[in-house]
Amino acid sequence: MTLKARITEDMKSAMRAKDAARLGAIRLLQAAIKQREVDERIELNDAQVVAVIEKMLKQRRDSARQYAAAGRDDLAATEESEIAVLQIYMPQPLSDAEIDAAVIDAIASSGAASPKEIGKVMGVLKPALAGRADMGKLSALVKQRLGG
Repeated sequence: MTLKARITEDMKSAMRAKDAARLGAIRLLQAAIKQREVDERIELNDAQVVAVIEKMLKQRRDSARQYAAAGRDDLAATEESEIAVLQIYMPQPLSDAEIDAAVIDAIASSGAASPKEIGKVMGVLKPALAGRADMGKLSALVKQRLGG
C-alpha cells in the first residue's frame, strides 16, 4: 500500500471514529499533497509525500514554538497534536550509529576530502536519508568529518 493510499484509509477511519482533530490534520496533509501534485502536474511517490510531510512538520514545530513563546498554549497544543498525527507517516528514524556509518560511506563514495566538498557528500546522503535523519544535524556531522 502506498503512503498516499494509507493516508486516505486513515482519513476514512478518522471519519468513522468521528475523531475531528486527527481528521483535520489528515485533511491538511492531503490538501498539501494535492496542491503539490497540481502545481507540478505529477503524481507524488512515497519519497515525495515524505518530503511534503517533513515540510509540514517543520512548519508545525516552528508555529508551536512561536505560540508557546507568546503564551498561547491552546494554539501550541493544536500544533503539537497535528505534529503527532503527521509523525505517524514518517519513516522510522535512523540511529546515530546508522547515520554515522552512512556519512562515512558517502564521504568515501563521493571522494570528498575537504570542507569545500560538503555539497557533494550531502548530494549523496539527502536522497538516501530523506525523512529518516535531520538534515541540519547531518550537514554538521559531514562538516565535522571533513575537518570543517
